[in-house]
Amino acid sequence: MSLGIKEHPDAEVQKNRVLTLDDWQDKWVTRHIAFHQEQGHQLLKKHFDTFLKGQSGLRVFFPLCGKAIEMKWFADRGHTVVGVEISEIGIREFFAEQNLSYTEEPLTEIAGAKVFKVCTDYEFFREHFLILLQHFRPSQIKRNNLSLPSLWSRANIGKFDRIWDRGALVAVNPGDRDRYADIILSLLRKGYHYLLVVLSYDPTKHTGPPFYVPDAELKKLFGTKCNMQCLEEVDALEERHKTWGVDYFFEKLYLLTEK
Repeated sequence: MSLGIKEHPDAEVQKNRVLTLDDWQDKWVTRHIAFHQEQGHQLLKKHFDTFLKGQSGLRVFFPLCGKAIEMKWFADRGHTVVGVEISEIGIREFFAEQNLSYTEEPLTEIAGAKVFKVCTDYEFFREHFLILLQHFRPSQIKRNNLSLPSLWSRANIGKFDRIWDRGALVAVNPGDRDRYADIILSLLRKGYHYLLVVLSYDPTKHTGPPFYVPDAELKKLFGTKCNMQCLEEVDALEERHKTWGVDYFFEKLYLLTEK
């Protein structure tokens, strides 16, 4: 269903907005986690079959996963799930709320990172894209002859058949989106499906996150390598959004596939 959403003329008003890792950690400590959806995302549930295409044994990636219950939806269907998250609070709450026992161990390839596992169905890296993007600025990458995708390769994160991105691209600092897109594209296997939610609202009234990502930027980030199909647009305005000062808030679900 298309709602005929128009792009906001001040699409770049948030481009210099930066959140630190401490900012994100504090959201979990202070319980400012309204981004978590206790019942899971309804658009994913609605388009689940389109996303999976009846395939089994897939590797599914959740960037900036929080404690998303959708991870269990995939694991319960026999898929391997990998999530990346900064907050150990979120990770441990996920296991507790899903009544799952787990192990944890250091990830030697990246200092300070940990791996959390449940019967090989779940793998959580304590570090997430924001840390890598902030620790490895372009000058450091050039000096050390490193690329962000090579860092993920060193961490043995592997490649994926599916990526579910409900709150990652819209959370990454706008200035880091190019590098984020490069990482995502480097993690995709042939025949991939990348399911992505972006948000449309007046960015002059809310500084983010979540950030406004216009269609034109999506095309710039992914359009040269991916086919892009908007599966659905929904009015998602809630009372909490009104407290930000916005009077409209739409979710747009995109399916990106290999060209």
